[in-house]
Amino acid sequence: MRPKISVIVSTYDYPLALSKALASLYAQSLPPAEVLIADDGSGPETAKIIGTYASRMHLLHVRHNHEGFRKAVILNKAIAQASGDYVVFLDGDSVPAREFVADHAALAERGCWVQGRRAFVDESCVKDFEPTCGKIWSLALRGKLSGLMKSMRLPRPIIKRGREQRGILGCNLGIWRDDLIAVNGYDETFTGWGREDADLGNRLYHLGRDRKFVYGRAIIYHLNHPVVSRDRLETNQSLLEETIAERRIRARRGLDQYLAESR
Repeated sequence: MRPKISVIVSTYDYPLALSKALASLYAQSLPPAEVLIADDGSGPETAKIIGTYASRMHLLHVRHNHEGFRKAVILNKAIAQASGDYVVFLDGDSVPAREFVADHAALAERGCWVQGRRAFVDESCVKDFEPTCGKIWSLALRGKLSGLMKSMRLPRPIIKRGREQRGILGCNLGIWRDDLIAVNGYDETFTGWGREDADLGNRLYHLGRDRKFVYGRAIIYHLNHPVVSRDRLETNQSLLEETIAERRIRARRGLDQYLAESR
């Protein structure tokens, strides 16, 4: 039976990209049961974009005040409020292809989590980007799209099962909600950019969940933008190494803080 899918979109003050992500989610071949915006404290323009789509789909704006990069915190708050039994994570600077939700629904499998891939749209082309076949090939021919093979929906997906470290990214994940609860969601000791997604992936490994690393399905297009500060990367890398060494399953500080109050 097809799972009930909640899509969680993380964002912070990038309303142009968020508007494109929501437009594509609205046009999915298989609509998600709900979309939750995990907002790390954006301004009024983001709220305006969300309001535009609130009447078109089941949309919930989960927001806290901005106190630095706290993606792990706001994602946990959104997971706690999700009603689906399967959660798909999408970054607000990424635009999903039309079959994105349908592909994740087909790929969902008990005992596994799913990692999709992404192609990259040059920053100069973000304003006019649309995830159509003609637009994709036009960008590729002009050298404005990198990772072309990751943007192609193949007749059959290429799936590699395993527990590798390479390519664990939070922008295109499919995870059963009860597995997220079992590992206590994201670890909020990770602040600033980097490694919170790899930490989650490794704790899922320690829980006994293999990754399905997928090409040719669940395609997204990352809208390139200036790089954010990575001043916490070294600290976060150390936290990740501790998780791996200790075979930690549950987040040090995580999802359980919000579950009781959300129900």
